[in-house]
Amino acid sequence: MNAALSFISGHYNYWMGIVLMMVGLYVAISRGNLIKKVVGLNLFQTSVFMLYISMGKVAGGTAPILTGKPDTVYSNPLPHVLILTAIVVGISTTALALALVVRIRESYGTIEEDEIAAIERKLEFPKDRPA
Repeated sequence: MNAALSFISGHYNYWMGIVLMMVGLYVAISRGNLIKKVVGLNLFQTSVFMLYISMGKVAGGTAPILTGKPDTVYSNPLPHVLILTAIVVGISTTALALALVVRIRESYGTIEEDEIAAIERKLEFPKDRPA
């Protein structure tokens, strides 16, 4: 029991990353509102960022700057560099998604998936089609 509790508390940042991932995935899948879907995807994306950054941190490690001391422990800089790139891509993707939501709202008058699908069905299969 003590070992399990130690394992859970020792990996707190990973557990929180997983919880945030599941919340973001749930929001993205369960909601019909397009803005809420974008928010859910952003939450999922942020949890992945946090997970990668926490993997790159070494206990007692310092920034990878050479000091001439051979016994210095360094943190891995690669996850941080990758996440900086991912943040830029994420911001661009979010801006594009929100721009598309604005255009969808202008075209259909709603941002609810069910209402958009109903409008599309009406346009595709009108009731009084000529024979």
